[in-house]
This record gives sequence, structure tokens and C-alpha cells, in this order.
Amino acid sequence: MASAAEQLAKNLNFGTFAKAKALQQRIWFTLGALLVYRLGTYIPVPGIDPDAYRQTFQQAQQGIFGMFDMFAGGAVQRMAIFALNLIPYITASIVVQVVTTASPRLEALRKEGESGRRKINQYTRYLAVLFCAVQAYGIAIGLEGSQGVVIDPGWFFRLSTVITLVGGTMFLMWLGEQITSRGIGNGISLIIFAGIVANLPATVVQTLELSRTGALPTIWVVGLLIIAIAVIGVIVFFERAQRRLLIQYPKRQVGNKMFQGDTSHLPLKLNTSGVIPVIFGSSLLLLPATIASFAAQGDAPQWLSVTAALLGRGQPLYLVLFAVLIIFFAFFYTSIVFNPTDTADNLKRSGGFIPGIRPGERTANYIDYVLTRITVIGALYLTVVALIPEMIHSQLNVSQFIGGTSLLIIVTVTLDTVTQVQSHLIAQQYEGLVKRSRLGGKRK
Repeated sequence: MASAAEQLAKNLNFGTFAKAKALQQRIWFTLGALLVYRLGTYIPVPGIDPDAYRQTFQQAQQGIFGMFDMFAGGAVQRMAIFALNLIPYITASIVVQVVTTASPRLEALRKEGESGRRKINQYTRYLAVLFCAVQAYGIAIGLEGSQGVVIDPGWFFRLSTVITLVGGTMFLMWLGEQITSRGIGNGISLIIFAGIVANLPATVVQTLELSRTGALPTIWVVGLLIIAIAVIGVIVFFERAQRRLLIQYPKRQVGNKMFQGDTSHLPLKLNTSGVIPVIFGSSLLLLPATIASFAAQGDAPQWLSVTAALLGRGQPLYLVLFAVLIIFFAFFYTSIVFNPTDTADNLKRSGGFIPGIRPGERTANYIDYVLTRITVIGALYLTVVALIPEMIHSQLNVSQFIGGTSLLIIVTVTLDTVTQVQSHLIAQQYEGLVKRSRLGGKRK
């Protein structure tokens, strides 16, 4: 079966894509949805003086605001209706998944199938609205504390800002779900991907301008380019790396026929959790840091200003917390998406076994043993890729610098989307082969 699929993949060409009308419709729908998202990043929140806000943002973009704006595709820089992006929803997803592992009721819901998952998703949306409202209110208070930014401060401005920003995030949640179901790729990841990619031209232009004016030596520009290429290569290598466990199937007799034993492999990805740990870690850091940074601009307690400074991008506390969160979520999310016990039970039911390992509990323990050790490597890889460019950014003070988190999201989402496109093309080609074989059989 694997060899047949590989053979189909080798035969993919432009002609196969031209015949895949359903895939083309999915791609056009995805591009249209992302275009709607990009247009929304240019619609400003009402009641704000654009010039005064632009000056305020320029003074703070070196810290957490620059990173938040990177995820939001420039919406924070313009204080648009999509300024919060999907960060509250991702944070809510983290909390719900953590609580699900500790709550028997939610765990039972998760095992109910589609209906249970639908209820958990509904709880996640409710929590996302709460997080979004808290962040939006903090932003409104922070904007009022900035001199001349808000045209008419007061409760009406705060209420309108909360409603606008919450509505923007809710719309993006719905748009992401539509992309996932009717488009191609994961909708939430693609929206974040589009926001980061939209900043690439401005990043290149700013870097070249800094080099032209002498603010950034040319040797550093070349070094940044080499580092970016090296990081992309490392990401591609580790995202494609697998640990394959040999699976053997014994001889079996069906009727009067004896089928020979077969062998296959159980692929364990080196980074099973994908880009999720980095996104989750960034989201959890952005939530308190954003509120503290906005509140610290007004008449806020001293501890808020200290917290905002310590959680600034590139600061030691920020880097340490970021590393801890990445490692934690790498193991946590791996335990959610891959269950060694279920895998061992499925192998036992199908008659497969790992040579030298007894089926059942011993197999589950062995798979968990291997998975834990390769997850250590995957977690360290994610940490290094995410933190080293952040350290470089803190040294160079390049506000639009695309760090390891951005490159990781861009490369990972691109690989996943291309894989889905290839899967659709292989399915299209396979259906064509089945139809031709049926027609040939009828003619005979």
C-alpha cells in the first residue's frame, strides 16, 4: 500500500492539479478568506487618533508590542479590529486542554466522539470571549492612559473598544473554522501564518534601510540571512525526522490460503506536537505582558511597570519562561495527540507486534519509552529554534525582526498545507485510476 501511494505521489504533475476542481475550489476559498482577514487588519477601532497612536506604538514596538503585532499581521500597529488576532482563543484552548486532563467530566466528554468534542469546543469559545474581553478592556484602559490617543475617553469608548475587539476575534475564530472545513489546511494556523508573512516585505525593507544608513553593519545583514537559511533547514530536517519502529505480522490462514507474514513500520515523529508548543507558549506570555504593558503606560502601580519590563521581548525572564512553556507543552501536547496504550491495543487486535516486545502493556510501555526520549530532542529543538533568534533580536534591537517563532510557524504551516494538497491530489489520481479500471472491466 505504501509503495502504491509513493508511486502515485511521483506521478503528480500540473495536469493532475488542473483536473482537481474540488481542490482548486478549496484553495480559492482559502485565499479569499485570508484576503478578508487582511482587509480587517486595516479597519481601525473607533475613537482613536491615528497619528497620536502611531507615535505611542513606535515608542513601545521594541518590546512585547512588536511581537504581538507580528502575530496580528500589523493590526496592533494600526489598532485595527483584529488587533487581538486569535491569541485569546489559543489561550482558551490551552486552559481547556489542561483542565480536560484533570477533569473526569471533560475527559468523558472528549471520549464521546464528535458530540463531546463539539461541547468542549463550545466551552473553549466561551472562555475565549472572557479572555478577549479582559484583554480588550486592558487595552482600552492603556489607550486612555496614553496622552492624546483617545479622542473622547470614558465608558463609552471602553465599551465600544471591548465590543469591537471581541467581535473581531470571534469573527476570526469563525473564519478559521470555515477554512478548515471548506478550504485547505488548518484555518487557525493559516491566519497566524498570513499575519506573519504580511510583515516580511516591511522587515526586508527596514533591514536594508538600516544597512544603508549604517545603523546595522552589512556583515550583520549577511549573518542574519545565513542564520535564517540555517534555521529553515533545521526546521525542515526535524519536522520530517521520524523514529520508525519495526512491526511484524505473523503468517495467517484464511480458508485454504496461507498468507505470508508481513512487516511495516510505526512512524513516530521527532516533533509530534508540531508548532503548537511555540504558539501556546507565546500566547500565555502575551496575555499578561500585554495587559501589564498597556496598564503601565497610565497611572498604574509600580509593580505593573516592573512586570512589563521583565516580560519584555528578549529579557532574561521572558526567555526562561518561554523555554519552560515550550518544553512543557511539547510533552503535554504529545501526550494528547498520541496515546501509546491505544496504539498498542490496535496493534494487538490486528496481530502486529514489535520484535522482542510482548504485545499489550509491554508494547505500550516500550512505545512510551521511545516517544518520551525523542520528545526530549524535539522539545530542545523547538526551544533552540525559538530562543536563539530572540536573543539576536534583543542584541540588534531590530523592531521588525522575524525570529525563530515566526520562521517555525511559516515553515511548519507551509509543510502541512503542501502535504494536504498532495493528499488531495493523490486521492484525485487514485479515484481516476479506479474509474478507469472499472470501465476497462466493463468493456471486457
